[in-house]
Amino acid sequence: MSAVSRDGATGPRAASDLRGEQDPRAVPEGPSPSRGATVPASDRIFAGVSHVVLVIWALIVVLPLLWTVISSFKDSLGILADPFALPTTWHVENFARAWTTAGIGRYFLNTVIVVGGALVLVMLLGAMCAYVLARFSFPGRSIIYFALVAGLTFPLFLAIVPLFFILQSMSLLGTYTGLILSYVAFALPFTVFFLFAFFRQLPDEIGEAAAIDGAGDFRTFFQIMLPMAKPGMVSVAIFNFLGLWNQYLIPVVLNTDKDKYVLAQGLANMQAQQGYQTDWSGMFASVTITIIPVLIVYVIFQRQLQGGVGPSTSK
Repeated sequence: MSAVSRDGATGPRAASDLRGEQDPRAVPEGPSPSRGATVPASDRIFAGVSHVVLVIWALIVVLPLLWTVISSFKDSLGILADPFALPTTWHVENFARAWTTAGIGRYFLNTVIVVGGALVLVMLLGAMCAYVLARFSFPGRSIIYFALVAGLTFPLFLAIVPLFFILQSMSLLGTYTGLILSYVAFALPFTVFFLFAFFRQLPDEIGEAAAIDGAGDFRTFFQIMLPMAKPGMVSVAIFNFLGLWNQYLIPVVLNTDKDKYVLAQGLANMQAQQGYQTDWSGMFASVTITIIPVLIVYVIFQRQLQGGVGPSTSK
């Protein structure tokens, strides 16, 4: 028999009313605990100051870059007459003139060869070195690691002169090989230091399982550990690319062959040779060509760069 309430309703609801019980499915209404929370005044002030500083810093970085790109489409007379005005006529031929006449195309190819070769070599050697230092115990491991870390604090200009004579004695001065090896030596300490933490955090059980399945050290590294450290590899590769692409001191001292000049050398040499007949539009177009690869790399890999803060343990 179904229960009947005072208002004549029947069924489970009426029985619940008679017992004075509340429907368990009903969600209690009321303000969320976080709604009434107030942000302290000190936090609001800190957030406001931080935003102002970030906006100022963004303007300092973006405005010169934007001015360079706009000036690359103007002629030299327009740049000197009104540097901050938009071009009345967009001179796209400035880029063609910079690529062919100024020799930026040759410098660009040399830079791709040197930076590409150095990047592949430093990532391979750096990952292997960081993996061994992080996963194996052997005498002198700490000494090697701290020696590499100390290389980060050693000023580059102090090593230029000894490095010059070393490459000269090896007949590698003014060659792609000598410049690539110098780039690798410059970027290796940072690469090992960055990847050491990634390999250090990987679970030991994974390596033990691979050893039980019959995998050797090389197979464990290349097929298991290296893919798990992919976020760190991508991040350090981007940092190395930016540093090596914009490198100036090493090629100026060690790259003495004009046919093998990189972009930084080519731009400085082009400005020095023009003298009083400076082709400002061609210079700005050359600088824009130099900047474009860096922007493309950052736009493509910015998510990996922001997310590369820990090792990946996903399959």
